[in-house]
Amino acid sequence: MTTIRAIALLAVAVGMGGFTSPDRLDRTMVTVSRLADGGIQPQAAVDGLGGVHVIFFRGEPAHGDLFYIGSTDSGRSFSSAIRVNSTPGAAIATGTVRGGQIAVGRTGRVHVAWNGSRSVGPASTPMFYTQLNNDRTAFEPERNVMHGAYNIDGGGAVAADRNGHVYVAWHANAPGEREEGKRRVWVARSVDEGRTFEPERAAFDEPTGACGCCGLGAFADRRGVMYVLFRSAFDVMNRDMYLLTSRDLGTHFSGRRIDRWDVGACVMSTQAFAEGASGVFTAWETKGQIYMGRIDPDSGNVSSVTAAPGDDRTRKHPALAVGADGKVLVAWTEGTAWNKGGTGAWQVFGVDGQVIGSAGHADGVPVWGLVAAYARTDGFTIVY
Repeated sequence: MTTIRAIALLAVAVGMGGFTSPDRLDRTMVTVSRLADGGIQPQAAVDGLGGVHVIFFRGEPAHGDLFYIGSTDSGRSFSSAIRVNSTPGAAIATGTVRGGQIAVGRTGRVHVAWNGSRSVGPASTPMFYTQLNNDRTAFEPERNVMHGAYNIDGGGAVAADRNGHVYVAWHANAPGEREEGKRRVWVARSVDEGRTFEPERAAFDEPTGACGCCGLGAFADRRGVMYVLFRSAFDVMNRDMYLLTSRDLGTHFSGRRIDRWDVGACVMSTQAFAEGASGVFTAWETKGQIYMGRIDPDSGNVSSVTAAPGDDRTRKHPALAVGADGKVLVAWTEGTAWNKGGTGAWQVFGVDGQVIGSAGHADGVPVWGLVAAYARTDGFTIVY
């Protein structure tokens, strides 16, 4: 086992809320960096030219702010931080599952979505969306894309493809419904790169429900296939993982259960996606363990399912990155819980699915924290 303690010694010149100086595992080329100035809950995306885009939260957990930093040199240096939300205190970090989500679409445009804090929507918590402006100097004022659905709780997600389609997804009840078993996944679609959104539509007709205090994941691959991964809540005890797949730009979705978990609790889980030379991958939590699988875009099947190595069963909040050489990095947290920090952990896998090196660990994941990961030209970076 390899352990890294990434401590805040020197802040690199990336502006307010950037990264601390990194430590590196030379064997697998994994760099670990901490967010400076109290930043938590990073999310990362890489554009088609290798540019790295990171958002993170800072402030009071119930009503704080999101910030963005970008890199054009594979993450070696970053821009000064830009606040994402135009309304102060419009974001939330409490519970870890409701924070900002990022996607990069056509021409490298950055799209961000998040659950709005109750300080800006006490009657019906909004599902906010914004995008970086053309000059990449500021974000547009956030918009609530949730209109018909209500009673949102767990976190939403955003996805964008290379042809200007943007999707914001979340789970909530339809008007007039309150039961968790009747929650549904909703998707609002834009066909003009986020300038306008169609009214949200329910993505899946099967009565699976949705785990109220869990997040969901969304992703659009290089072919334009769109995915949503969410946790069900059928008959209270069935907290299974379902993968929804759309091959017609979010108009219709097919769905399949990819893992089972019978537990009568709200497990507050999140999901991850990544794509690279070896395919499209997704990761999730079941019974305190992290699993990763490769998605077949034609069938929607998830194959080559692999568990994170080791016996720890407090694992949550996976992150994924796929390198240009096909290697896959899976990262996660250990020991985190409600109002409790923990440890970051990771493992690199080869194209053949075999582990490379030993699992790494980094102390000091803060309260409400999680880990993000991205691929560099020479390895991987984990941020927390």
